[in-house]
Amino acid sequence: MPKQTGDFNLKWANAIRKKRWKKVTIITAAVLLIIAAILYQLAYRYLIDRVEATARDSTPSTITEQPSGTVEYDDWNYKSDSVQISIDEIVKGTGADKITYFVADVRLGDSSMVYSAFAENKVGRNIVETTSKIARDHDAVLAINGDYYGFRGDGILIRNGTLYRNNPARTAAAFFRDGSMKIFDEKGSSAEQLLAEGVTNTFSFGPVLVRDGTLLTNFGHMEVDTNFGNHSIQGSHPRTGIGMIEPGHYVFVVVDGRMENYSRGMTLAEFAQVFADLGAVEAYNLDGGGSSTMYFMGRVVNNPLGKGQERRISDIIYVR
Repeated sequence: MPKQTGDFNLKWANAIRKKRWKKVTIITAAVLLIIAAILYQLAYRYLIDRVEATARDSTPSTITEQPSGTVEYDDWNYKSDSVQISIDEIVKGTGADKITYFVADVRLGDSSMVYSAFAENKVGRNIVETTSKIARDHDAVLAINGDYYGFRGDGILIRNGTLYRNNPARTAAAFFRDGSMKIFDEKGSSAEQLLAEGVTNTFSFGPVLVRDGTLLTNFGHMEVDTNFGNHSIQGSHPRTGIGMIEPGHYVFVVVDGRMENYSRGMTLAEFAQVFADLGAVEAYNLDGGGSSTMYFMGRVVNNPLGKGQERRISDIIYVR
């Protein structure tokens, strides 16, 4: 082969390799940029704190004083002139079908004494603390995890009489100054009207378990939202819920789960039946799974995730 032809072929081959390498480099850089953008979006969506507001004082002046009269309490009971709480641990079934759950029967002399508190006392996305930490910071006698509002950007968010978010999305639960609890459709409701009617707190998760004294039994395929990391809440899982027997008389229920020979959790139908059996005329499902936690008098009553490890969450419901 003539030398000129060989040199030409070599230069041509080198040029082709350089082009290919440049193309690969450009494609690789583009892919890395896309991955970086996705990771940033995920971090921004699920990890980076975004404060929307500082929570207003969630311990109103009406409850800042110590209760008058005698206060009696032990690991499972609390009694003052204005608050009576009794907690029962209930175990049903055996082996793989064993279920362990906790029922707090709450009677309030002042019917508006059900409060909510935020992690770090801030309103926003990805701001989280454990149920016990938030409860201790607000001098709670009893507390359960709330609806984890910070995992999503929708819903009507009224807490302790203040409106923080007004983006109707689903059926929610409302608590009123007169001690009543009612289920309502966010999309057919006005946040301003709810406040005018005396709503102190709303919780947007679901589904509804009991409404107007009627037990719900057909839950179908339930998903609270379509966020990354969110899954169907069908099957047997740890659960948290709250129900009203009559104004000022509530039941807080937390079900443990995902631990063989201790508790498998409950289906939604089983959970609804618990509230119906307790006499609740309204009952609502809150955030569950690893979030399900009950706190009473300085300790966590249940066994979160079957490991005694609390998940950090956005908010709690508590009695001071």
